[in-house]
Amino acid sequence: MKHFYSSSVSEDLGCRRGEFSRKHYGSVELLISSDADGAIQRAGRFRVENGSVDENTDYAPGTWRRTDVHLENPEYHTRWYFKYFLGKVHQNYVGTDIEKNPFFLSVVLSDQNNQRVPQYRAILWRKTGTLKICLPYSPTKTLSVKSILSAMNLDKFEKGPREILHPEIQKVSFGSVNFKFGVLYAKDGQLTDDEMFSNEAGSESFQRLLSLLGDTITLKGWTGYRGGLDTKNDTTGIFSIYTVYQGHEIMFHVSTMLPYSKENKQQVERKRHIGNDIVTIVFQEGEESSPAFKPSMIRSHFTHIFALVRYNTQSDSYRLKIFSEESVPLFGPPLPSPPVFTDHQEFRDFLLVKLINGEKATLETPTFAQKRQRTLDMLIRSLYQDLMPDMHKNMLNRRSFSDVLPESPKSARKKEEARQAEFVRLGQALKLKTIVRGDAPAILASTSLCKKEPWESQCFCSNFPHDVFCADSWGQSLLVSTDVGVLLLDDGQPPIPVFDKTLQIKQMHVLETLDLLITRADKGKDARLLVFRLSAVQKGMESKQARSKCDCRENKLEKTKGCHLYAINTHHSNELRIIASIRNKLLLITRKFKQWEGLTSGLSLSPQSESPVEEFQYIREICLSDPPVVMTLVDGPTGENDNLICVAYRHQFDLINESTGESYRLHHVDSSRVNFVAAIDVYEDGEAGLLLCYNYVCYYRKVCPFNGGSPLVQPSASDFHFSWNQVPYAIVCAFPYILAFTTDSIEIRLVVNGNLVHTAVVPALQLVASRVRQSDKKSGFLLQTLWA
Repeated sequence: MKHFYSSSVSEDLGCRRGEFSRKHYGSVELLISSDADGAIQRAGRFRVENGSVDENTDYAPGTWRRTDVHLENPEYHTRWYFKYFLGKVHQNYVGTDIEKNPFFLSVVLSDQNNQRVPQYRAILWRKTGTLKICLPYSPTKTLSVKSILSAMNLDKFEKGPREILHPEIQKVSFGSVNFKFGVLYAKDGQLTDDEMFSNEAGSESFQRLLSLLGDTITLKGWTGYRGGLDTKNDTTGIFSIYTVYQGHEIMFHVSTMLPYSKENKQQVERKRHIGNDIVTIVFQEGEESSPAFKPSMIRSHFTHIFALVRYNTQSDSYRLKIFSEESVPLFGPPLPSPPVFTDHQEFRDFLLVKLINGEKATLETPTFAQKRQRTLDMLIRSLYQDLMPDMHKNMLNRRSFSDVLPESPKSARKKEEARQAEFVRLGQALKLKTIVRGDAPAILASTSLCKKEPWESQCFCSNFPHDVFCADSWGQSLLVSTDVGVLLLDDGQPPIPVFDKTLQIKQMHVLETLDLLITRADKGKDARLLVFRLSAVQKGMESKQARSKCDCRENKLEKTKGCHLYAINTHHSNELRIIASIRNKLLLITRKFKQWEGLTSGLSLSPQSESPVEEFQYIREICLSDPPVVMTLVDGPTGENDNLICVAYRHQFDLINESTGESYRLHHVDSSRVNFVAAIDVYEDGEAGLLLCYNYVCYYRKVCPFNGGSPLVQPSASDFHFSWNQVPYAIVCAFPYILAFTTDSIEIRLVVNGNLVHTAVVPALQLVASRVRQSDKKSGFLLQTLWA
């Protein structure tokens, strides 16, 4: 059964032309403060986020007021091993890479989120971190351990992977996903941490904030996550604040609830907990005109993020300001402008999501990443040395480099079944013990408001019986190229034939404002580009007679014979540009806009021929060293002789100057096998940038303006990269999101930092079209799903 879905992605784009600005996440400032005697306190560089917009930008006021609030990297810090592996039959392997660093691999064949679609899940532990992927299961094609490691970009070994059969390996494969946040109460006028930590009790408005954050719990006898607090002898206070948010347990270290000492002015016991929290909420009393809190007031080398909260009694609202140490990567959500919340529940959701995302981002800073890498390296090396003797005694290691088996081999059936039973028994016991002591991921209980996510889909067309090659939206309809020809689908209406099966269209673009349909008909040597007027296509449909290949002779762009790929400029302003690839030759074609276009929705005010071929002109040919696999047109900052073409071939992405044909290396792919997916143009503060997607990697590279005729492509501070959890076959940018489509899922991340926000499981998924709706500033994507 086949279904078409359409989904409207959030209208809160805060941008045009796919533009975004990192300024919405604050600017780095040197913050200095003085104590009560006027002495200068420790200065630090922090990114200050207060929801304000740069006066020099052309963004409309309030653009970022309605911000989507999502937990970022929810699967990255969730225990995959605990959820999918522990207590189930799975296989574990150990080996050393070419640099003699040990690694561990766990593989399980599991049901895909109860969708009755079996798939492999694999986790690779290395000192640099953990990598997780999903791979499709095929009953006719076996999957080897070597191919799994190759998919994770690990191809060379000093010692090949050997299977570990000892069940004790399960004891060391999972960690914590809980959080502890500090909450510091500051009275009006307090400028030092000694003063703030010495407050014995908070005000009524501070108590209201604590009630909003979570529940008051009695520490003695507490069995849940304790966040380092004493739950036996009341040495860290009698009460605390605790909550569960979207599966994460959170314990708050509240300054006024921790032990107070009249003799100790520095309140060492309070600082011992809050000073060692990565994230601290500072609730400051007083008017906004009062001296404001600065991170330099707190003597802590451990706290990287401060959330300054003020309460306005007159408007019953909270104002939020975020300070992040400059090494912390960007994290969302960006503060609305102004950062004032009158809805208290909305404020709670925003604050908790911001703090959780902030702590996750801080763990990626060099300081924490190096500590974590050293700890992980020592753990893996220790495990490797402990397991080496067991591997040499093991006779079942002949399964190394063989198939990943869903069932045990017949030759050792009874012995293997007994081993698996003990393996499962120990795993289930470990799982139960972890749940009982409160360290397991809680159920996805959340106090957040129920809201419709922007990627929720609606069914467009059910029970579609044909194979689909490509598609594009046309108004409220969908133009689809199938094995029986090109059809126009409308919700609830029978398909309307447009072209018969003699014209096999493999690529298409519907440009309604230009009254154009651009297609690539691909059948051997006769492949070429064809262009049609939408108004003429509409007239043909009214006659209910599908046009054949012979009827389209006048629509061929003659010099495009043999074309295997084309691309158009997605932000066409004063002209439409097409780049057609004929083997290793690029052909640049343009069509100038007419004055009336864009104003009449495609209806011309002057006589014109039925075919628009005469309106296209051939500009130049550019020769490449190899046929391109991926092409994208990039708008230059002026549009005058500085437009670029990004092409991917062999092991590299290159930039081609449209005017001169000169080539510049943009990115080299250091991998034995390369599967190019996409190069997507986005614009940061008006400057072009590219998302380069291949294998399971996505790089963001800013392409600076031309300097003496050459683009500046050296590494920039704004460059970043991330890895998808599964290898995508298609990627779509629907700002502020970037969506990766795999054979059975959609992985959704944020363009600004690559952080994951959602994974939607959709069995047998095939993307057929995507479209950004410029008219109503909504992004959207159309996709086809095939259900078994």
